[in-house]
Amino acid sequence: MKSQVKELPLPAFYRASHAGAYGYSPNAGVLQTEAMTWSAANGLSPAATDRFNLHLLLIDVQKDFCFPEGSLYVAGRSGQGAIDDSRRIAEFVYRNLGVLSNVTTTLDTHFAYQIFFPSFWVDENGQMLTPYREVTREQIERGQARPNPAVAKWLCGGNYPWLLKQVKYYCDELERAGKYTLYLWPPHCLLGSDGHALAGVVQEARLFHAFARGAQSWCEVKGGNPLTENYSVLRPEVLSRHDGQPLAQRNTQFLKTLLTADAVVIAGQAASHCVKSSIDDLLSEIVAQDAALARKVYLLTDCMSSVTVPDGKGGFAADFTPQAEAALQRFADAGMHLVKSTDPLANWTDLRIG
Repeated sequence: MKSQVKELPLPAFYRASHAGAYGYSPNAGVLQTEAMTWSAANGLSPAATDRFNLHLLLIDVQKDFCFPEGSLYVAGRSGQGAIDDSRRIAEFVYRNLGVLSNVTTTLDTHFAYQIFFPSFWVDENGQMLTPYREVTREQIERGQARPNPAVAKWLCGGNYPWLLKQVKYYCDELERAGKYTLYLWPPHCLLGSDGHALAGVVQEARLFHAFARGAQSWCEVKGGNPLTENYSVLRPEVLSRHDGQPLAQRNTQFLKTLLTADAVVIAGQAASHCVKSSIDDLLSEIVAQDAALARKVYLLTDCMSSVTVPDGKGGFAADFTPQAEAALQRFADAGMHLVKSTDPLANWTDLRIG
């Protein structure tokens, strides 16, 4: 049996061109008024009355990732990756607003000194390291990379030997898990910066959904711990310190929220990193509980792109597209559905809304 889902028209105020406008910011007050009128015209009911809980998870659709003006633009191989993704995400929300019960956006949230930023590290000459490079335990042992002594005072009471042990342990844990080697990114999504904000066209769509359906504009903040990466919204990369004390915690409450939804739709940035890690952690929990739950997860493959680093010669110094493609295949093999935002929900396999 297929779902009976009515697709809705795009609101009159929507402009697809705003997906490429870094400075675009919607007026929440105007949106609220528009949403009330549009909801009544389309006969929408409050999300709280939905018998089928369809939860849309949008990962890190923030300005630093979604625009060339951002510090870590996710261009994909096309060069237009995140811009096109944001447009398709917004249009997906509008067309399916009548059946989307909840929309949660994650916010990658960082400070000036974090273990994955160059500012956290210096070389053997005391010079700050450069972005787009790996840091390994071997490099630390050789003195080629070491924690910036300036951070020790506020981070660990000035105990530099403790900090040195911790970063070595951290690299060991990453390598033991086999997921990532510590990679240094340029500063991005700094709390208080313009780049931390959601792309305007996505912010507009999520607020319009909230006002039109009486649903909260949920957010999940991640990434503030200076001693661990936090690609996934569900857990940081490393949970413990070298001395056995806890370093960070899993996001068990949000995990429960996703697992109790009737269906979960996932999109965002970047397919090769934060999206991939979040789905990996969700799948691990699903496998531990009931592998059949994977069938209620839908991945919008045309609403996510991979990190690419141009080499200035028309090619890429780094291209993480193959890792993203391999992960998507693995998720599909586990039972998750690969879909496009333009595919009518009525045609989605295993979706039983109506």
